[in-house]
Amino acid sequence: MAAAATGSVPVRVCHQEIVKFDLEIKAAVQDIRDCPGPLSALTELNAAVKEKFRHLRGRIQELEQMAREQDKESEKQALLQEVENHKKQMLSNQAAWRKANLACKIAIDNSEKDQLLQGRDSLRQRKTTKESLAESASNITESLMSISRMMSQQVQQSEETVQTLANSSRTILEANEEFKSMSGTIQLGRKLITKYNRRELTDKLLIFLALALFLATVLYILKKRLFPFL
Repeated sequence: MAAAATGSVPVRVCHQEIVKFDLEIKAAVQDIRDCPGPLSALTELNAAVKEKFRHLRGRIQELEQMAREQDKESEKQALLQEVENHKKQMLSNQAAWRKANLACKIAIDNSEKDQLLQGRDSLRQRKTTKESLAESASNITESLMSISRMMSQQVQQSEETVQTLANSSRTILEANEEFKSMSGTIQLGRKLITKYNRRELTDKLLIFLALALFLATVLYILKKRLFPFL
């Protein structure tokens, strides 16, 4: 290589910078090729590439000037050949740059067309969605009105149920009072029956005693009449 041939530090530094800018340009061209858009982003990338080409061109010119200043013809020719190779590489990078720009612009145009078509589809979808939302809102309104009517009926039924429960409660209370009154009557009847049973037993005993006394009296009289000697 020319830098190795001359052994000059400025030549080596210049050569290193040329290689660095060449690699940076290749990477930037790849970024342009992969750029999804928009055009403003592509413009920024191109501005950066132009600046790198300006620096690369300046370094190549410096290397060419150094080559012409060499004392030895062999070193001079070697550096000039190296300069020529760098110029060819720069032209190749410029061609790749133009192709990358063309491919990127085509991709951006296609993307914008797709977005435009999607926008039209989106407008149609939004229109359909609005109609669907309006229909849904109408259905929801009808459903709410139906629910309101059902709730009103439920409230009315609940009121009737509460009234029925209140009437049933009063009936139960009245029945309870009647049961209490009947319980008192039953207890009184039970006492009367018990008292009557006792009285009946007493009456039977008295009747039995009276009958026994009567029979004893009859037997005594018969004895006196029929068997006076006894």
